[in-house]
Amino acid sequence: MKIIYSDLRKGEVKVNIDSMDDLWYLSNVIEKGDFVKGQTIRKIKLGGEEDRKSDIVKKKVFLKIRVEEIEFHKYSNILRVSGTIAEGPEDISRGSHHTFSLEENTTITIEKASWPNYQVKRLREAAEQKQANILICVMDREDAYFAIMKKFGYEILTSIRGDVQKKSIDTAKGKEFYNEIKEILSQYDKKYVPNSIVVASPAFWKEDFMKAVKDEQLRKKIVLATCSSCDEKAFNEVLKRPELHEVLRQDKAAKEIMLVEELLSEISKDALAVYGFKEVENAVNSGAVKILLITDNFINSLKQTNRYSQANSLLRNAEAMKGEINIISSDHDGGKKLDGLGGIAGILRYRMSY
Repeated sequence: MKIIYSDLRKGEVKVNIDSMDDLWYLSNVIEKGDFVKGQTIRKIKLGGEEDRKSDIVKKKVFLKIRVEEIEFHKYSNILRVSGTIAEGPEDISRGSHHTFSLEENTTITIEKASWPNYQVKRLREAAEQKQANILICVMDREDAYFAIMKKFGYEILTSIRGDVQKKSIDTAKGKEFYNEIKEILSQYDKKYVPNSIVVASPAFWKEDFMKAVKDEQLRKKIVLATCSSCDEKAFNEVLKRPELHEVLRQDKAAKEIMLVEELLSEISKDALAVYGFKEVENAVNSGAVKILLITDNFINSLKQTNRYSQANSLLRNAEAMKGEINIISSDHDGGKKLDGLGGIAGILRYRMSY
């Protein structure tokens, strides 16, 4: 995302959308009651309202709407922001409804009465991180899965299956399969230019694979890790491995998963943690919350049921109490676990009860 213009005193931020990741960020920043303005497509009826035979044409217009609803279609690369028209050409009625369909290369301006710091932080985070920088391969002697880290989680790129017998290892076929994995990693390395490539497997398959990697530039990027299985679920396991924390510490999804693991550790000790809306609200009001975690699924559910204003007040209050706010993606294992706790939790500065 590119921040073209920012004047927080006036409540205005103008951005250009570079990628689908940016749409995820904006879906957590734009709220009901905000104003969004920019160029959009509007159906215009030619002729009078009473003229049934009049043509309807699509026209580019500049509109400003007051936001009423936000829908993020993650897998169709689109963010829909709907509301009532506040400003526009004279031939378009004020108060009528319109939907901005935000995609890559769209430019919009967002206006808020006030910008909380955690939302400004998310915009800056999106502007600073241009692409995923970690490639992951989970493999064994028969299968290999490939994924690229995204700001909202990870995206599985492809999978392959080797022609190897289960009961015995054919050395020639094994080398051929390893070479196929190596070629795919090389292709993705050129395409995504990751800072690191994580190769994980059960047992010793990863070490065997490394014997087939002769390209020194590729070898320098590869970090080996252990997982208990070779399937799509293994990616979440890989992200938690202690040997990867240093490699993954700058990656958003990995940091989120580690925060949730820290929360679960405190819950298991019955120590510095609370979860559930009422419990978190009480802790925030007492100034006890050091880190507040809330999932994007929980936020979206509140928006869809017109209950977000209470959560927004809670987040702003936590920020005023010097709490750190983290919006956790429900796409990865950490977010799913937090959703299982009600979608909101807090890591505390001190115990609320003894």
